[in-house]
Parts: sequence; structure tokens; C-alpha cells
Amino acid sequence: MQRRFDIVLFGATGFTGTLTAEYLIAHAPQGASLALAGRNPDRLEALARRLGAPDVELMVADVDDPDSIEALAASTRVVISTVGPYLIHGEPLVAACAAAGTDYVDLTGESEFVDLMYLRYHRQARETGARLVHSCGYESIPFDLGALFTVSQIDSAEPLALQGFGLADGSISAGTLRSAVNALGRFQEAGRVSRQRRAVERHADDGMIAPGRTVRSAPARPHREPLVGGWVVPAPLIDARHVLRSARLDDRYGPDFTYAQHIVTRRLGRALKLYAALPLVLTMAQFAPTRRLVLAFRRPGEGPSAERRARSRFRVTFVADHGSAGRRRRLVTAVSGGDPGYGETAKMLAESALALAFDDDLPARGGGQLTPALALGQPLIRRLQRAGISFEVLSADG
Repeated sequence: MQRRFDIVLFGATGFTGTLTAEYLIAHAPQGASLALAGRNPDRLEALARRLGAPDVELMVADVDDPDSIEALAASTRVVISTVGPYLIHGEPLVAACAAAGTDYVDLTGESEFVDLMYLRYHRQARETGARLVHSCGYESIPFDLGALFTVSQIDSAEPLALQGFGLADGSISAGTLRSAVNALGRFQEAGRVSRQRRAVERHADDGMIAPGRTVRSAPARPHREPLVGGWVVPAPLIDARHVLRSARLDDRYGPDFTYAQHIVTRRLGRALKLYAALPLVLTMAQFAPTRRLVLAFRRPGEGPSAERRARSRFRVTFVADHGSAGRRRRLVTAVSGGDPGYGETAKMLAESALALAFDDDLPARGGGQLTPALALGQPLIRRLQRAGISFEVLSADG
């Protein structure tokens, strides 16, 4: 496509948007055409000066101004969106990208938003060639690409039971908190939309699993796991859904694939507190006064300090039991890096956009809503390894 820009970052002046802008400007290839977009021109200009990029193009766009969003999507080959909560603010840009044939990445962990965008725009994006790739931050790059990295070490003819164990040490921004509370307040609606999507996918020519293959989630239970040095609890997050969709549409995951995902905590008491607090937070998210009370924990635009981010780390460990019943083997891998929610998320998001814009060896799957593994695959793994995120084999039997 001949477009004015290679990549436009929408929401550049927000907390995560600023980190993404900083990374993108520092790591885009020479000659790349970039633009920063948002609704406040003064803040955009101030950001460009602070990043030492006074000549970078700036675009004023607002989700409440459809013409500006359509113009943004039509101007570029790839859009990055950091404007959340996505369920409230995200749809206009997805719709514009699907219509314009523009590739799109975001960092949402909101399952209802992802399902709605599939129902409303997947078919159109397939026709225009737009690749709509959600969850390109800590949710769900380490999990989806980590699972792909793991299965790539195993014979694709073997049955495989995979478990993912996520350990993260970090804090949250106001935007992340707002997205999480908004999602918790809509868990019933999210379940309804999820069922609608499953019904559509069962009859879609690009959503059905190949005959003879089985892909399913495995039950996860709280227990102590010596391999990760702590207690683990089930993690009903969007990451597992991306892994399972990748597995359904890629026969490298084997003829019989199961996946279970857990959160790791070093102390049993903390695991028990997580379970005890969840019903309370879920209840508070249902009502406006108590939602406001939770959201007051962070002011708009606020997030963890640079010092706090510098101390933060993440590690996702994968345990793959594979092979026949008579010769069962185990492979252990890990994906690890620094601050999961912001520093490394900005890196993952920007590298995802750079891959879409400049890599010629991406998986050839056409347009539509795709998982990170299906859209970006091994080329993005290599990019992230060069950027300092580790994908490694820890141990292997046989």
C-alpha cells in the first residue's frame, strides 16, 4: 500500500502511549515514516519535543470525531492504539482500519472487546486484507508467542499437554485499572458475547479446526508447583484464549493439544488473598459509586514511576508433556523480561507494529482478526529476542 505513513501511534500522550512513542522513535528503521496521534495538539507537540523528535509528524484525532479516525486509518499502513478502555473507546479505530485495509495492533486484555471486534469486523478485514491483532503487550505476547516457541521444539505429530505459569512483579497505571474494572463490571455481557462468537466460529471457514485434531482447555487447580518455586492459581485471563485460538488454526500444535494457565505467587497466603478478594472486587465493579472508589486508586494519566518499573520483572514458564503414553517426555521453556506492564509492553507493542510494517517473512494468513502468534509468529520472536526479551529452553527429556 502507498500510504503517507508506515506507522501511526494513536494515544501517544497517555502513560503507555508515551513509553511506546519513545521506543518506536528510537528503534524504527532509518527512513521510516512515523506519526503521533491524539486529541490534544499541545500535548502532542510537547511530547515530540521531550522525545527529541520535533520533526515527527503529528495528527489530531478523536474517537468522537469519525472523520478524523477515518483519515488516520487511511493515512498509514499500520496503526498502534493505546487508547483504552477499549470497550469504551476502541471500536471506531478498529472499524476504520477494517474498512481501509490498514493493519492494527493494540494491547487490550478485554475479552468482550476482542470478541465484539471479531463479530463485527473480522469478515470485512478478511476482504480488505487488514490484519487486526489485539493483545500485543504483556497480555498476550509472552503467553501466545511463548506457547508457539515451545511447540516449535516438539514433533508436530505428537499429542501435547501444555501449562503456562506467569509470574509478574509490577504495578498498574490508571488506564489499566480502568480497563480491568470496566471488564469486571461486565462479566455477564462478556460471557454472552463469547458464546455468540463461538457459535459464529463453529461455522466459519477460517475458524474450524482441521478434522482429526483436538484443541481444548485443561482444568487448572491451585497447587504448589516446584518447577516455578511457588503456589499457582488458575488465571482466567485472555491469554489462554489466544493460545487456544492459535492452536486451533495451526497444526504445528499437534493432533491433541490441551492448555492450562496459572498465576504464580511465592506465598500461599497471597494466593488465598487473591481468591478472597476477587468476589469483593467483582461486586464493587458492578455499581458506579464503588467503581469510582476503586478507580480513585490511580489518577488519570498516572502510573508506576521509572524507579518502580526498573525493579519489575516477569517470567512465564511453560511445561510441555508430549509424546505417546509409552514414551512421555517433558520440555520446559521460559519467556522473561523486565517491567511487564509498561516497559516491556511498550517494546512488544512497538515491535509488533514494526514487524507488520517492515518484515517480509510474516506468516501468510491474509487479513482478519488474528492472534499475535498467527499474525507475527517467529519473526516477532526474533525481534523480541534482539530487543532483550528472553525465549529459552530450560530442560528437555529425550
